[in-house]
Amino acid sequence: MDYLQVLMLALMPAAGNFAGGLFAELVPTTRRTLSRALHMAAGIVVAVVGVELLPEALGGAPVWLVMLGFVLGGAMFIGLDAALERLNAGTKTAGAWMIYAAVFIDLFSDGLMIGAGSAVSFSLALVLAIGQVTADIPEGFAAIANFRDKGLQRGKRLALAASFVIATILGASISYWLLRDQSEALKLTALAFTAGLLILAAVEEMLTEAHESAEDTRTTAAFFLGGFVLFTLIAGYFEA
Repeated sequence: MDYLQVLMLALMPAAGNFAGGLFAELVPTTRRTLSRALHMAAGIVVAVVGVELLPEALGGAPVWLVMLGFVLGGAMFIGLDAALERLNAGTKTAGAWMIYAAVFIDLFSDGLMIGAGSAVSFSLALVLAIGQVTADIPEGFAAIANFRDKGLQRGKRLALAASFVIATILGASISYWLLRDQSEALKLTALAFTAGLLILAAVEEMLTEAHESAEDTRTTAAFFLGGFVLFTLIAGYFEA
């Protein structure tokens, strides 16, 4: 499987995410809608970590190595969070930028998985790409709706939505060129590193921002569960 094919597959999750961002531009959004979208996006990210990334890593690498990668990923998020907090100190878009970072990291992990899957077969990489598309739509919606709520100009919002393509291409390229000939343990540790980044992004940023956007209700909790179930069903169906 050549590099161009990998890139084409990596564009599929980015396209789903961009579609979600466009939808956020076309429909009226309230703070309640934003809270629900963020809950769903957080549920999806938690499912990516708990259903896809960690089980895959633990199934083929020593537990200590997987946990080391996981902790390093979490430490990376903490450092990123601190840096963005300083850069955006006093601005009302600080939380939105962390949501953007969380979605960017998730799309990066999509590319990472697609690139790693391409080392096995085209069909596996295709399944992984298709399995991410639908799940990425709510994330794109949540990220752009959040920036819209914070008053960022439409042109900048659309540019940010389009920029997510960089994440999947970067992840797929790193996986294809740097991890392709490495040991299986190193590839799986890279997935655990991504998982550590994502789980803190979902819990510390997405859910926090959701709770600040609107009062938490049983309905928003249901959206979190819905996001988790959505990704799990899609991933399970296409992997089967």
